[in-house]
Amino acid sequence: MRVLSFCALYLAVLLPGFAQTAANTGTPMPTEPREILAAAAPFYDLTSPELKPWHLKATYQLYDEKDKPSEQGTYEYWWASPQVYRSTWTKPSATHTDWHTADGNSAHLDTGEQLGFFEERLRSDFLSPLSPAATLDPTKFRLDRNILSLGKVKIPCITVNPLMQQPAKIQAAILGSFCFDPQLPILRIIYSFGTVTTEFDHIVNMQNRYLARDVLVFYGERKLLTATVDAITTLAPSDPAFTPSQNATIVKLDKVQLGSVVMAGMLLKKQTPIYPQGAKDGHISGTVLLQATIGKDGKIHDLRVILSPSPLLSDSAKEAVSHWEYKPYLLNGEPVEVETTVNVIYSLGG
Repeated sequence: MRVLSFCALYLAVLLPGFAQTAANTGTPMPTEPREILAAAAPFYDLTSPELKPWHLKATYQLYDEKDKPSEQGTYEYWWASPQVYRSTWTKPSATHTDWHTADGNSAHLDTGEQLGFFEERLRSDFLSPLSPAATLDPTKFRLDRNILSLGKVKIPCITVNPLMQQPAKIQAAILGSFCFDPQLPILRIIYSFGTVTTEFDHIVNMQNRYLARDVLVFYGERKLLTATVDAITTLAPSDPAFTPSQNATIVKLDKVQLGSVVMAGMLLKKQTPIYPQGAKDGHISGTVLLQATIGKDGKIHDLRVILSPSPLLSDSAKEAVSHWEYKPYLLNGEPVEVETTVNVIYSLGG
């Protein structure tokens, strides 16, 4: 685990009067898990109509399986109101832009290859890192408080535990932890998918909201992505960036993206994966992270492996999860497709 600079919460000021230091603002840290989330939530509400229009530009670096830098890109976000905003990813091999307009329509424009999972997740890492915890159903998930020691620094963490009983060796549930600064309700680390760590450093206080200037994503000890905010600026609501390009495609809202924690609470039927004997013999363990499309009927329609310790475990996880069934997700009373993630953890111990 890399040690974050918990004693040096600061902002290299990006725009005088618009962003300030995070160390001198905020609410003292409570102790109860739900109180911690409640105290942090207002500082991570970047959809409030109280906000003035703003623009974020960040540079991100991808890494290959040998932990070497591969492709570099930029992520930009423009916000005018809860209804009007835009995201754009740009890299040598691809571009992707999503617009949301005042009339309720969405549009997108793509070139090149599909964005990677963790590239797309940059939007939520920067703008809504607390949303998975904020939408938990208390009848299906329990929040526990524990302490994580990083050197001499001890930080409070909220761990999400499903109330449903899980198999001892193979877990097919979403277990995550949200760790905060010791003194303020500022999110510093998220543990997700069993083995992915997202770290938030150099916290910006932007319009009385918290925003990480640096985001680092690791799979175990291997680096997957790093991102740094280059600039935060104000905007006019009439800025041309909010107008979709003429060649953009209008999108019908018949698919939504939901966090794995939310969808785990909607699981109706589950087939437990079989631990392959070849993997056991080879002492192969770890987490298989899958990206899933759940149809309007609640069944799995598409599965893609994002991360895996071994093809043996990938095949086992895909075979089992392909038979899972969920309660259909309703949007405005109508079922829609859902894109989500599923993690399957294979453990040789206990």
